[in-house]
Amino acid sequence: MLRKARVGDVKTIHRMIKISSDREEMLPRSLMDIYGNLRDFFVYVEEGSDAVIGICAMSIIWENLAEVRSLYVEEGYRERGIGRKLVEACISEAITLQLYRVFTLTYKQAFFEKLGFRPVERKSLSEKIWSDCFKCPKYPDYCDEVAMVIEL
Repeated sequence: MLRKARVGDVKTIHRMIKISSDREEMLPRSLMDIYGNLRDFFVYVEEGSDAVIGICAMSIIWENLAEVRSLYVEEGYRERGIGRKLVEACISEAITLQLYRVFTLTYKQAFFEKLGFRPVERKSLSEKIWSDCFKCPKYPDYCDEVAMVIEL
């Protein structure tokens, strides 16, 4: 079941992001950051329980730009469409907010292409997106993520 994240989900979201950041798949986020941006998050809960098995956030960057970020699905639940549902929820919220350009920085290019995203040059995106990148040890010379955009 897909729903908006709740305060009780924060530690699980933090744990999932830590797993992924330890693998260098996404940047780490502090508990304080997650609490402060909790409204950005959707969670996917396993049917018949309250166990969060997937997360994704949609962050507003500027008046015409949003980012899909922090996508993570527990290992045993991948390839079941959960990631797709999470990203689609973020895109739906972006449309509701009249944000018609959504980007992501990802290592999963094929996944996002199936959802309609297309690769773009990172330089084509607003400088506003780089605030998190400054925290990354790979910035600026060794970034190997693919910048992708969907126009809605």
